[in-house]
This record gives sequence, C-alpha cells and structure tokens, in this order.
Amino acid sequence: MTSPQVPSARTFHYETLPYEPVMPAVLAAVTASHAQSDLVVAGLPDGACERITYGQADCDSATMAARLLAAGVTKGVRVGILAPNGPDFVVAFLAVTRIGAVAVPLNTFLGPAELAWVLRDADVHTVLSVESILGNDMLARLAAAAGELDMPLRSRALPQLRNVLPLGVVTTRWPQEWPDPVDPEFLAACAQTVRTTDDLFAIYTSGSTSNPKGILHTHGTAITHSRFIAAQHEWGAGDRIYVPMVFFWVAGLVFGFLGPFQHGATVLTEHKFDAGHTRRLLEAEKATYTTGFPHIGPALVNHPDFAGTDLSSLREGYQQVLLPPGRRTSDPSLRVAQLGMTETCSSHTWWPPHEQVPESKRGSLGVSAPGYEHKIVDDTGTEVPNGVTGEICVRGQAMMRGMIGRHWHELVDRDGWLHTKDAGYRDDDGHLYFAGRLDEMIKTSGTNVAPMEVEAALRRLPEVRIAYVVGVPDPDRGAIVSAAVVLNDGRHADAAHLTAQCRAGLAAYKVPKKWVILTDPKALPYTTTDKIDKRRLAELMAEGALK
Repeated sequence: MTSPQVPSARTFHYETLPYEPVMPAVLAAVTASHAQSDLVVAGLPDGACERITYGQADCDSATMAARLLAAGVTKGVRVGILAPNGPDFVVAFLAVTRIGAVAVPLNTFLGPAELAWVLRDADVHTVLSVESILGNDMLARLAAAAGELDMPLRSRALPQLRNVLPLGVVTTRWPQEWPDPVDPEFLAACAQTVRTTDDLFAIYTSGSTSNPKGILHTHGTAITHSRFIAAQHEWGAGDRIYVPMVFFWVAGLVFGFLGPFQHGATVLTEHKFDAGHTRRLLEAEKATYTTGFPHIGPALVNHPDFAGTDLSSLREGYQQVLLPPGRRTSDPSLRVAQLGMTETCSSHTWWPPHEQVPESKRGSLGVSAPGYEHKIVDDTGTEVPNGVTGEICVRGQAMMRGMIGRHWHELVDRDGWLHTKDAGYRDDDGHLYFAGRLDEMIKTSGTNVAPMEVEAALRRLPEVRIAYVVGVPDPDRGAIVSAAVVLNDGRHADAAHLTAQCRAGLAAYKVPKKWVILTDPKALPYTTTDKIDKRRLAELMAEGALK
C-alpha cells in the first residue's frame, strides 16, 4: 500500500498543440509570433558569435528548400547535414524538413570511412555541408568517403548520393553549385503534403561498441514530445537557454533545439565547449537557463576568471553551481535526471525538472513520461516484482518509427517492448531507478555494483569536482571498484579520506578499492563530444597510466 506521506505515481499528459505537428506548420506559427527574436546564438572557436533570428531562419530556409526541390530533393528523400551547432545547421534542418524530406544530422567527428558507412546505410541522396569544422576540411572528407565528387555524381561507394551542396561561406571551388529555386507556389504546395506520420529525421547513435544505428522519428512524435519537454521546463519566449549538446544527437536536437524552438526561446550554443569562451557567452547573452553534462558547471566555476562573471540573469538550470546561492535548489541531488535514449525520442521517464522528490525517492528517474509504460525483467524476460533490479523495458506512443535496415520485430519483443539494456528497478509508487548499463555493471566478488550510485555518492563530497567509477580486472575478485576523481580548486583529499567518507554512505563492497586523485580534468579520457570514455578510463587505471 502506498504511504500517504509519499506522492503516488503521477501521470503526465501532452498538451493540445496550437498547430498541426508538422514542421511547416510549426515554423509558420513560431515565425508569426517571434520573427524578430534570436533563434540561435552560437559561440565560435575564436570567441566571436554568429546569430540568426526566427524570421531570418524562416526566410533563408524557404530559399534553401526551393533550391533543394530544384536539385531533385523531394518528400521522403534523406538529406545529410554536416555542420556544427549554429545557424548553418538550423537553416539546413528547417529547409529539409519543411518540404517533407528527411534530415540526417551527421556526426561532425566521423572520419571518411565512418562517414561513408553512415551515408550508405541511410541511402543519403543529398549532403549539405559547411566547408570546414574546427580546421578540418569537410569537402576533402566527403570526397574520401565517396571516392570522387565529379558531377554528375555517380559514386560506386555511395550509389544513392546525387548532390553535395555547400552551407555558409566557402572559400574554395565547390564541386556543385546551388540551382535556381523553384517558384514559391510550388514550394508551398510541397509543404502542404507533409503529414504527421512522415519521417522527420534519422538520428544515428554513437556506435561506441558496434556500427551506429539510424533511428527514425516522425514529425508528430518529435514535435509533440519535444514541446512537452520544453513546457515542463517552463521555457518561454524570454528565455535564453544554454545548450552545449550537439544537434546531431537526440538530446541536442529534440531537447535542446526543437523544444525551445516551439516556445520562441533563444538557444545559446557553441561549436566546441571552452570554459573561457562559454563563460563570456553566458554573460554577454544574458543566459536565463543552463543545460548540459554534469562536468560543465564545475569546469566553468573552476575557470580562473569565473569570479568576475555576471550570471545574475540565470533563473534556473541543470548547472546549479552557476546560480546565485539564493536561487539554488536546497538539495540538487533530489532533482530527477530523466532516462532517455534515441529510440524513445529523448526522455521516456519524467518528473518536473524544478521539483525535488522526497528523500525517500532519492535517485528516482521519475515516472513514465506521457504515453510511455515500463516493466522490469530478469535474464529470461520474466517481469520481476517492484524493488527487484533487472532490465528496464519501455514501449509507448513517442517511440521510434523504426530503424534503418531493420524489421520492427528485430527491435522489440512480441509484445512491443524495447529492451533498453539499462539496469534498474521500480518502486510501488511507479518511480524508476537507474542502476547503470548492463554492460557497465561492476561484478566484484560475485556482487553487482552500479557505477552511477558510487559516482553520485562521491559527487556529494565537498572536495570532489568530478568522479567516475569503473571496474578494473582483478584475478581474485573478477573486478575491483575503482574511482578517478578530480578535486575542486583549493581542496585536498587523499584516498584514505575519500574511502572513509564513502563508507559513511555506501555498503563496504561498493566503496572504491583503487583511487586516482587528479587536479586537472584534462587527464581524463573524453570522447570528441565531451563524454567520458569509460572503456579507456578502465584501461588507463588498470595500466596505472592515469596520473
């Protein structure tokens, strides 16, 4: 029976949209209300900024869409977008999707072979690309992927590819020029054919352990779910939201762009995170809300020039350490971190972002998001009782439409459940709890330890700025719980002190037995998109090479 002191499971619902959930209708509505407002402001590697308003994005994307139609792009055709966060990406995305073509945001860090694999797997018909990204020649990379870019394009490596067209300013000869646009009446007629069930985008997963997967989402799903997320964050036209997540992955595109876009907010983003430049961007652009990975806030606070930074415009955000003390939540660890994945169009669990859960719900991921339901199963696929850890399974109305190259029955079980490979459990009130990835669980002396739980305990310590936990192979125990921590500036702690602190809140078998204590976060291995590379971290700790 549910205790009267603990809120029972809450049910969240989608609002009735003020427009049909298709990109042409959304774009028309937000432009009518917010034409003069900044849509995106992007920090450049040199510290400068580029920006675009809603009205300019609408106008520029209409022109580009008309030229795409002249180039043979039409409804259902897949168009790759190779550009960093910023106006070039936004205009291209809006141009492609307003005529019913399918946007395929391309990972800007892919090498030629990886890029060729994605372009071929997605049957990309047209690529829209900037000339260079962070000093890397994108045209040369595309040429290496295709084998050649002579026009008319007939690449045996990429037989579906027909166009490679430039975005932004180009300084070298491009193999193909943009054609003259079709007339506005024909553009409008094409836009009117877009339906809620049409594919909006194909997002490719990171592919860290296998080839990336191309996940398809429709206009109706992505627009409805992203609007809900933004509304629950209470984002509005006056907000200027810092979004460091890349637009070529679901968190950046759905959570970071499509949600704020529908509410007339401004997205503050950047080509690459740099604490000094980001600090100035937030101050100069009067950011009101911050999102991003946990290490970003501490990185900014520990920057030598942070003390003189005016962030008084911030009203809320995920980086609580950046807020003035009077605006911070009383206990950030009681805020919910929703669980999401590309297949579920971002978050599939939910709790109001600004609302703390009771102490008894510490660690909760929230409850099922609108239209979603969950179950927890054991290794045999049998549902387990509440409180028992197993694999989290999910199904619902905001699920992917499919995966490129895969049949639906290969993706879900016979009852339509997607097995997430996330470990967790559910309590009697419907709250879900994450225990880590099944392939990241540390099995030490026959007992499973969830790295996430140990990391959360470490991050609550005043000395600790960053903490990551992995299993290091051990001949006797199978693996030992090992922690790499970065200390806050001016704080000191040794392994004995940290061990004693952990023992106060963790079972003995969960307390790290191996420690690496760092003062510089650059010593940690990160991926090109600023995510910790845990596989490499475990290798470095096993070798004793991390110092």
